[in-house]
Amino acid sequence: MSSENAAPVFTEGTAETTPLLKKDVSVVSVSAQSQSNGTFSSSSNSVTSNFPENDVENGQPGGTTPNGNAPKLKVNMKALLPALAIGIFMVAVDQTLTIATYGKMGSDLNALNSTSWISTSYFLTLTVFQPLYGRLSDIFGRKECLLFAYAVFGLGCLGCGLSRDIVELCVARAVAGIGGGGMNAVVTILVTDLVSLRDRGLFQGYINIVYTSGMASGAPIGGLIADTIGWRWAFAGQFPLSLVAWLAVFFVLDLPKTDHSHWTEKVMRIDFLGAFTLVSAVFTLLFGLDNGSNEGWSQRITIIPLALTPLLFALFLFIEIKVASVPFAPGHVILDPPLLAVYGANMFGVASQMGVSFFIALFFQAAVGLSATSSGLMFVPSTAFGLTGSLGGGIIMRRTGKYYWITVIGYTLMVLGIAPAVSFSGAVVKSTVGVIVGLCIMALGSGSSITSTLIAIIANANPADSAVAIACSYLFRSLGTTLGVSISTAVLQQVLRTQLAAALGGDSDKAREIEEGVRQSLDYIRTLDPAIAETVRACYAVAVQWAFIPAAVLAAGALVSSTFIKEKKLEGR
Repeated sequence: MSSENAAPVFTEGTAETTPLLKKDVSVVSVSAQSQSNGTFSSSSNSVTSNFPENDVENGQPGGTTPNGNAPKLKVNMKALLPALAIGIFMVAVDQTLTIATYGKMGSDLNALNSTSWISTSYFLTLTVFQPLYGRLSDIFGRKECLLFAYAVFGLGCLGCGLSRDIVELCVARAVAGIGGGGMNAVVTILVTDLVSLRDRGLFQGYINIVYTSGMASGAPIGGLIADTIGWRWAFAGQFPLSLVAWLAVFFVLDLPKTDHSHWTEKVMRIDFLGAFTLVSAVFTLLFGLDNGSNEGWSQRITIIPLALTPLLFALFLFIEIKVASVPFAPGHVILDPPLLAVYGANMFGVASQMGVSFFIALFFQAAVGLSATSSGLMFVPSTAFGLTGSLGGGIIMRRTGKYYWITVIGYTLMVLGIAPAVSFSGAVVKSTVGVIVGLCIMALGSGSSITSTLIAIIANANPADSAVAIACSYLFRSLGTTLGVSISTAVLQQVLRTQLAAALGGDSDKAREIEEGVRQSLDYIRTLDPAIAETVRACYAVAVQWAFIPAAVLAAGALVSSTFIKEKKLEGR
C-alpha cells in the first residue's frame, strides 16, 4: 500500500470507496479527536488532510495527493473504533476461552484425545474465509461483510453452547470460524483504509490493546465459568455480545452504493473453486496429523491424507494463478518475494506461538495439576508482554519510519524464549514461574513482530491490492495456527503414549487402560492411585518438553523468513 494514501480497489471495473460514517455523525480528523480525548495524540499532520467534507459526505474523492492516490477519509474515529473494537474483543475472548478450557471440554465430552479438533475446526474455516473476505469486501462492501461476520460468529457461538457431543461442538466451531475470519480481516482493512501508513502501527497497537484485554480477561473468566456453571456458557454468552456488535456497526457505519450490480452477478465473482480446494488441502493435512497421533503413522488412514495435502496445495496455487478470474489469493500477491517473506514469517511465527499456547495449557492442568481457572491465569503475564511488544513496536515505527529490525528482533526473542520454557517444564527443573518467564519472552517478540509485519505488507503491496494482500496475510497466519496446534498435538500425543507404555509396562493391559483413560479425560488422573497419578503427570511433562521441538523449529523458520523482508521508509501521510 502507498505510504501516503489508500487507493480504491477496482473489481470488474467498479471502484469500491472506503467506508463512511452515517451523515449525522460529525466528520472530524483524527488529530482533532486527539485534542478532545487525548487517545490518538500525534505531532504529525492529520491522516485526513486535503479531503473536503462535502465530498466525504457524498462518498467521492476530493482530489488526489501528489502520488495520484485517493486521499484518506476524514472520519470520527472516536465513534468508529468502539464499534469495531467489540468484534476484536470477542475474537480475542473466544480464542483464550478455548485455550483455557480444552481439558474441561474434552473431559466432559469424553474426547480429550480429539480436543485439537475443537481448535482446528474453527481455524479450518477461518483459514479459508479470512483471505476470501478481502475480495468479498471489495465486491459487496466493507460494512455488509462485517455485519455478515458478526451474525455468523454469534450463531456459531450459540451452537457451541448447545452442542451435545464433540462432533456438534466442532461443527459449531467451524461456523463460528466463518464469522471470526471476517471480524479479523475486515476490521484490519477498514483501519488501513482510514489511517496513514506511518501511523498505522500505532493504531494497530491501540487495536491490540482491545485484543489483549480480551485475551487477558477471556482465559481466567473462561476457566472460572468452566469450573462453576460450565464451559458451555463461555460460548453461549457471546451470542448477545455479537448482537450488540452487529447493531453498533449497523448504526455507526454507512457505505455509499458504488456497485449496483445484481447480487447474483457479485456472487459469480467469488472464487468458490479456490476456496473449496484450500478447504480440502487444509482438511487433509489436519486429518492426517490427527490420525497419525491417534491411530499411528503407518496406517493407511494417515498416509493417504498426508500424501494428498501437497498435491491439493499445488492445485490451489494453480487455480489462483491460472484459472480463477477474480482469485482471492492472486499469484502476483502471494508469490511476490517481499510479501512472501512476510507471509512466511507470519505463518511460522504464529505456528510456534499457538502450538506453545495449546500444549502449555495442558501442561498446567495435567502435569502441574492446576484447575482450568488457575491455568487461564497463567497466561495473563505473557498476554501483558504481548501487548507491550505490539504497542511499543507501533510507537517505534511511528518515530523512526522503519520496521525491519523490529521484526527481526521480535522473532529472535521468540526463539530465545523457548529455552527457559523447556528448561523449567522439567528438562532441568519443574517451575511454573520459569515456564511463565519463557512465555513472556516469546509473547514480547510475537507482539512486536505481528504488528511490524502488517506494516511491511501494506508498505510493499500495490495500492490496488492492499485489501487482498492484508487478507492473504490472515490466510498464512491461519495456516500457521492449524499447523502449530496440529503438529504440537501430534508430537505430544505420540510421546505421551510411548512414555505411559514404558512407565506402566509391567502390566500391559493396565497400561493401555490408563493410557486411554488419561487421553480421554484429565479428570481420570484424580481417580488413580497417588503413585500412579504422579507417574502419569511426569509422563505429561516429558511429552510437553518434546512438543517444544517443533515449536522451536517453527520459530527459527520465522526468524529466517524475516531476514528477507524488504525495508521501505514509512511516510507520514
